[in-house]
Amino acid sequence: MEENTWINCVYTTHDHNTWIISLRRVLCKSGVILTLLILSLYERDQRLGSNVVASCWLPGYKLIYSALHESTTRQDPEIINKMSTLKELCQGLPTDPLPDAKSRDPSIPHAPALTPNLNLSEQRLALENALRYFPPETHVILAPEFAEELRSYGHIYMYRFMPDIDMRAYPIDDYPTNSRQAAAIIHMIMNNLDRRVAQFPQELVTYGGNGQVFSNWAQMVPNYSSRDSYDRYFALGVTMYGQMTAGSYSYIGPQGIVHGTTVFVTSGLGGMSGAQAKAAVVCGCIGVIAEGWLMEMTSDLDDLIVQIRKARGEKRAISIGYHGNVVDVWERLVEEYDKTGDLLCELGSDQTSCHNPFLGGYYPVQLTYEEGRNMMHDDPVKFKNLVQESLRRQIAAINKLSDHGLFFWDYGNGFLLEASRAGADVKKEGDTTGTRFKYPSYVQDIMGDIFSLGFGPFRWVCTSANPDDLQITDQLATSVLEEAISTGVPESVRHQYNDNILWIKEAGRHQMVVGSQARILYSDQNGRISIALAFNNAVADGRLKGPVVLSRDHHDVSGTDSPFRETSNIYDGSAFCADMAVQNVIGDSFRGATWVSLHNGGGVGWGEVINGGFGLVLDGSEEAATRARSMLSWDVTNGVARRCWSGNRYAEETIDRAMKNNNKLKVTIPYHVTDDELISRALQEA
Repeated sequence: MEENTWINCVYTTHDHNTWIISLRRVLCKSGVILTLLILSLYERDQRLGSNVVASCWLPGYKLIYSALHESTTRQDPEIINKMSTLKELCQGLPTDPLPDAKSRDPSIPHAPALTPNLNLSEQRLALENALRYFPPETHVILAPEFAEELRSYGHIYMYRFMPDIDMRAYPIDDYPTNSRQAAAIIHMIMNNLDRRVAQFPQELVTYGGNGQVFSNWAQMVPNYSSRDSYDRYFALGVTMYGQMTAGSYSYIGPQGIVHGTTVFVTSGLGGMSGAQAKAAVVCGCIGVIAEGWLMEMTSDLDDLIVQIRKARGEKRAISIGYHGNVVDVWERLVEEYDKTGDLLCELGSDQTSCHNPFLGGYYPVQLTYEEGRNMMHDDPVKFKNLVQESLRRQIAAINKLSDHGLFFWDYGNGFLLEASRAGADVKKEGDTTGTRFKYPSYVQDIMGDIFSLGFGPFRWVCTSANPDDLQITDQLATSVLEEAISTGVPESVRHQYNDNILWIKEAGRHQMVVGSQARILYSDQNGRISIALAFNNAVADGRLKGPVVLSRDHHDVSGTDSPFRETSNIYDGSAFCADMAVQNVIGDSFRGATWVSLHNGGGVGWGEVINGGFGLVLDGSEEAATRARSMLSWDVTNGVARRCWSGNRYAEETIDRAMKNNNKLKVTIPYHVTDDELISRALQEA
């Protein structure tokens, strides 16, 4: 280190006050500076006299610091480093000098404090893992800071390095990159961390309570892919929960749809499924919802019942938010039935983040929200017991209403799985697959067959950030689907196209956009490719002011292996196999995707799912068109072929049409057992 090099040092005085002093000379046998001081008080704005000696211990080394100047309260302009522009943000981590220390913004929501229960050796490892991103000369400042974060929050978030710039999806031309593809990726990342979009933006959590944009690593060796292992390895900084579209930078906020319902009760709607309040209105439904876009809101159960009865009587579409715990709602609906004989809701589901039920994904009815946040950290065992008791109460109420006509389904969020683990009465008699409960997964009853037809949540983002571009893409997509219908498609396909034409026409009117200029649309292989080519042509001829990023939810035809959701209607025993999702990502990668991702645990829980996604930038080039044809074809057909092989008739019909349209596509079609008695006789004889 040069004689005139300035660094910051933490110095602890005899009265246990902690100062920051400026140093010119460091004598050290090691290139790594790791402060192991336990600091009781941190005072920046103090001045320290010259010629003071301070020491601290490293493993096997002793550092001697000579303080030869006054403290850093004498602010050098070069030390003030704020990541206030996109140019600075794109230059990478600022380390010379470090940015000013930052703390949590109290005006926005934050992730609950975690309790990973690391021992001292694991705490040291977590600290070393965090410091390896930074040059040794910064460690003396960062080590105590990161140690405090680990102690307070159960994870090292590195708040000091939060950008000062407002995180949002800026127009692609604003990013100072040498690659439009790179700029598109940054556009998507910044949208995922937009305060209007992300659930806990300063913890890099986009949705689902712990679905992160960034951390380190993701995949786990199967034997260590357990919930307890996740807590530990996340604290160590060596894995993350990418959810689905959080870790693949493809989250587009609350755009979802519920078709043709009457009175629908649900809960746990976060950023994405919060759109169901609007979807309920689009579809002529009375939605009783705990969060989301709402037309009415109440925290009084009596008032809620009055509003439901009034809307039913007037046959009026409305979304009503109840500010409270949904278990209270379910139990009150039972009381109303017992008193009056009126079944006040016909449909029900639950969308709480039961993939993470004991760390903020599900709050028990016995506690207030704040009491729950405190208890999950202070007494996690008691909190878990209360969650499981609450789940049993919720299921008991749902079962009672179901006996009298309620149609309830699992939304693939692990709700029935966790309820069964809590001892609730949800198991299906005679199930041999391990994936069926008393109530169906909506994949088993609805989405599984839609996936088998090749339809799933295709999406796109207009990187110009111009609302006019989104309107043009809506019109182009509508025209593509209408033209496809006019040329003749099977009835099952026509029905899907018509539903989604209605959706996309209504979406703009209902102002679904939050964050990036994005749209979701269920489409099949032919529709996706045709829409992509129409977009690419519009970029090329200037109708669109910037590139379009194609993506999809991982909850799609091919993207996810999840025995309790996406593959829950695959009954040949392979629902627990993960080949489809892994092969899909590999195939997408060399067929033209701009980026791909593979995640553990999206939707249902850590160790319960493998899922993958992609991003594909359409820049108007012929190369982009070629990539779109090749990649989108594989991205859909792979999953249809797998569903066909498991015996789904819709998938077999779909893959047969695909092979007729593409003579290069060869898929093995299964033979079906036509004589069930033959199987029985064979087993008896054996």
